[in-house]
Amino acid sequence: MADTKETIVEGVEALTLNGKPDAEPVETGTDAQAQEGATAPTEDVVDPWNVASSNDAGVDYDKLIKRFGSSKIDEELIARFEKITGKPAHHFIRRGMFFSHRDLHTILTLREQGKPFYLYTGRGPSSGSLHVGHLVPFIMTKWLQETFDVPLVIQLTDDEKTLWKDLKVEDAIKLGRENAKDIVAMGFDVNKTFIFNNLEFVGKCPAMYQNIIRIQKCVTFNQVKGIFGFGDSDIIGKIGFPAAQAAPAISSTFPFIFGNKKVHCLIPCAIDQDPYFRMTRDVAPRLGYPKCALMHSTFFPALQGAKTKMSASDQNSAVYLTDTPKQIKNKINKYAFSGGRVTVEEHRKLGGVPEVDVSYQLLKFFLEDDAKLEEVRVAYSKGEMLTGEIKKLAVETLTPIVEQHQAARKLITDEVLDKYFELRPLQFGS
Repeated sequence: MADTKETIVEGVEALTLNGKPDAEPVETGTDAQAQEGATAPTEDVVDPWNVASSNDAGVDYDKLIKRFGSSKIDEELIARFEKITGKPAHHFIRRGMFFSHRDLHTILTLREQGKPFYLYTGRGPSSGSLHVGHLVPFIMTKWLQETFDVPLVIQLTDDEKTLWKDLKVEDAIKLGRENAKDIVAMGFDVNKTFIFNNLEFVGKCPAMYQNIIRIQKCVTFNQVKGIFGFGDSDIIGKIGFPAAQAAPAISSTFPFIFGNKKVHCLIPCAIDQDPYFRMTRDVAPRLGYPKCALMHSTFFPALQGAKTKMSASDQNSAVYLTDTPKQIKNKINKYAFSGGRVTVEEHRKLGGVPEVDVSYQLLKFFLEDDAKLEEVRVAYSKGEMLTGEIKKLAVETLTPIVEQHQAARKLITDEVLDKYFELRPLQFGS
């Protein structure tokens, strides 16, 4: 992004829609929480393109909830979730990796009433391969799809990456297809899943572009500047793009799936994407559609530490799905930030700090055994487990996940992929 980085919700209170002073402001939350957060100083930088913290433990998510005006996924909500689904919540939810939401209670009520909803998530293709951090929203989305038996749309924002990165349109489309193969290799049901890339889908489905225009008519230039921090030197494509990410949260964007039904949408995503959907939640009712619900995840830490998130732009910050077992081992051993002490003697005496240890964080995401994870946390905290041992366990946990994904991806031919991109009705529900 060009120019200064503003707190995402700064100045929104003063904004109006379509220049009308009596119109509702773009949503920054539902109450004074967001307005309080708008002026409160914070050391964390969180926007759709940048994540940084001065704290070794990473972003303060409790403060971020207050700043964004979202709601915490608390024990009461998890209990309701489990009661309605009849199964334990995913470990991402139990362990707080999906920690925040907007209107998840509404989605659960729809489920109780037997009413439909759909899932929407996405990926901005900026590299030829995903890294393990990119798997997180897709793992959650796949679990939700299977748990609720609902349709899923996956957006590849190749247009966004063309606008923000030094990428030609043709190259962005190719990267999108490569990323889609990684996504399909996770095992999404083709009968319930539709994948599309913006640079091609808009030409195949006029409803998408029509909704983009409807959304753009509802949001002023001042508002997108206030929400996203755009500056006067930013290209005009960036200013118009948020409407393209908002459109899939409106069910009429997919007439071949939903017809003319106005269906609720649930979006699992990292919380840095929330500004797009605060805007969307303001616009949707004005277009006659329900507000999208969201489930927000924490950031997957870079190997160098939780001060930044794992990035596809930095080879050494990430474990890629194309990495060999040797590369995974070398990256974790060399780069994974340690919560251990300077010497073995000091570590044995004082214990490690799992909250800042990247190897432990990797285990928190990918080691599914709750009892084993707690055993590791306690042993490391007491100094009974050394940094080298926790790194070894992280390598042993990640390597088979990457190897299994590589084997599955080899089976994803262009013909298989094309089936997911085909405009068609989806099969779901009873």
